[in-house]
Amino acid sequence: MNVIMIAPGYPGEMPYFCRGLAKQGAKVYGMSDVAEAELPSMAREYLSGYIRVPSLQDEDAVVKQVTGAAGGHRIERVVCLWEPGVVLAARLREALGAPGMGVAQAVTFRNKDLMKQKVTAAGGIRTARHASSRTVAGVRAAAKEIGFPIIVKPIAGAGSMDTFRADSDAELEDGLNRLMGYDEVNIEEFIEGEEYTYDTICIDGNIRYENVCFYRPNPLVARSTEWISPQTLGVRDLSTPTIQAGMALGHRVLEALEFKTGFTHMEWFHTPKGEVVFGEIAARPAGAHTVDLMNFIGDIDLFEGYAEAELHGTFSCSLDRKYNVANVFKRAQGQGRITRIEGLSSILARFGEHIVHMDLLPVGAQRRNWIQTLVSDGYVVVRHPDWQACLDIADAVGTDLQLYAE
Repeated sequence: MNVIMIAPGYPGEMPYFCRGLAKQGAKVYGMSDVAEAELPSMAREYLSGYIRVPSLQDEDAVVKQVTGAAGGHRIERVVCLWEPGVVLAARLREALGAPGMGVAQAVTFRNKDLMKQKVTAAGGIRTARHASSRTVAGVRAAAKEIGFPIIVKPIAGAGSMDTFRADSDAELEDGLNRLMGYDEVNIEEFIEGEEYTYDTICIDGNIRYENVCFYRPNPLVARSTEWISPQTLGVRDLSTPTIQAGMALGHRVLEALEFKTGFTHMEWFHTPKGEVVFGEIAARPAGAHTVDLMNFIGDIDLFEGYAEAELHGTFSCSLDRKYNVANVFKRAQGQGRITRIEGLSSILARFGEHIVHMDLLPVGAQRRNWIQTLVSDGYVVVRHPDWQACLDIADAVGTDLQLYAE
């Protein structure tokens, strides 16, 4: 089976999906705008071929080049598990006659306003009041109609990057100065509540795997407060009333958007009044090593599980949920290069059996820009069968493990 994979080397999880597709029998042909030699070694190992394009942003040129390179060869799948390439993948499917999501549906998943319009039209799904605008005047008008507080975010953004909350006209004006590089933004009612995810692997509209994660603190706080060690927690027990309500919401959203096969990543809120409110959904897996987190919950391989679902329409991974799991992301204190790491030996001595993965920048490495990447200066994965114990260990990693830069 011939598969074109857009961006097989980035983000960091993509080589594992490339490997999964190859292990499930696909001949994977990578396509991106970097030299093949610059791809991670795992991606290169599992590729059967590679097409380099000048720019992934020039979709017309990419479609022309790739269809020409394909020649008379049949392409059974075009996959893209990276948010900015979702519409490009759909255009290539249509041009190559490959099955899967088409352009109109892909645009609905990428455009947050269109997405909410379709979900709202389905009925029975609580969404935040929202609007979109291509002008500053339009944003101001939408803010007045919706009422403060509001959230403003790029219409086709990913995660919480360049998203801000405004509680007043002054805060709105300040935030808009950071969004001048975007053509269109979404303005929506701010929902007070705890933020969760709902992640699935579907086959022909049937949910075959589902997962719920919980953010500590909510992403807006995490993105705006440097000293925090943000956490993404994978929930072992999906039977609680709150989780069940969020999952039922997710089922209705997937039905409304007519999603068929692949990974999805949805975000939703649970308010103090007990409401569950739809946030947004993407036709791709969660980032920031959340697929790894889900793997650690059940000791499975969802990189290959996704590939099996995509290529063969079957799913063989165990659905047994053994652990609660937390990804704890670390940010160094100071600027420049990492000079020391404190508290690591103590953390390992206290919780070593519950720490299943660690990837921290080494001493001497340049500190990353914490605003541009949730992973920041590294992360630690902890797990425990008991929810409170998992929280306690994650908090200890957050407070007692510190990186310093100068």
